[in-house]
Amino acid sequence: MADFFATAKRSLGDDNAANRGSDATLARMPFDPGNRSKLTRRDLGRFGEDTLFHRIAREVCECECLARKELFEAWEVARRTRRRFRGGRVIDLACGHGLLAHILLLLDDSSPSALAIDARLPQSARRLHERLVGAWPRLGGRIELVQAEISSVTLDHGDLLVSCHACGSLTDAVLNRAIAADARVAVLPCCHDALANDQGGLGGWIDPALAIDVTRAARLREHGFNVHTQTIPAAITPKNRLLLAEPASNR
Repeated sequence: MADFFATAKRSLGDDNAANRGSDATLARMPFDPGNRSKLTRRDLGRFGEDTLFHRIAREVCECECLARKELFEAWEVARRTRRRFRGGRVIDLACGHGLLAHILLLLDDSSPSALAIDARLPQSARRLHERLVGAWPRLGGRIELVQAEISSVTLDHGDLLVSCHACGSLTDAVLNRAIAADARVAVLPCCHDALANDQGGLGGWIDPALAIDVTRAARLREHGFNVHTQTIPAAITPKNRLLLAEPASNR
């Protein structure tokens, strides 16, 4: 456990400057990035810059189907993930609209494909996919949206598993799949359940949600993974702990 905390501290140090930059940028915004209201064409003026994020945001606004919070979450998770993990087939588990999978391919074209899977895909997910493919034709034929249980996916060691706001025990299901496949993983947990989720005996000392996530990270270490702990800006969500891990054999 001491080794885990030392590694986590080094990992946070590596990315603190970038995280502070994101926090400062969001603090200057004249609107709330954590708002759950849907982005619409009326929001287009908020994203007038010629950056990849603003270009993606404009396509989301035109589609009028995604909450503002989900856009910012997907972007912040994707860019931190790509700083650590390059290439590999992207597997977006409990994907919702699948925006995270699309952004990961846009940030790193060396990933050949992506599979975005959810037990219940939103009806507008394919509309958003078509909109993004229209803006970036190189995504065409490379992203598959599938409505199915995440347990149905066959995984490979070279895959990159991701899940943005995997609620409750869904985070553990994602980590179990990563451990079984010996594959890289990036997950943003939420909706911690102090009774159902393992606190590792730490709940008497620290916040139960933090105890659950620390226990998850320690478990990955026990299975031979290198763990990296980061956060996305709290202005987007207070459930902002990002857990990234890769098999030690990848090093």
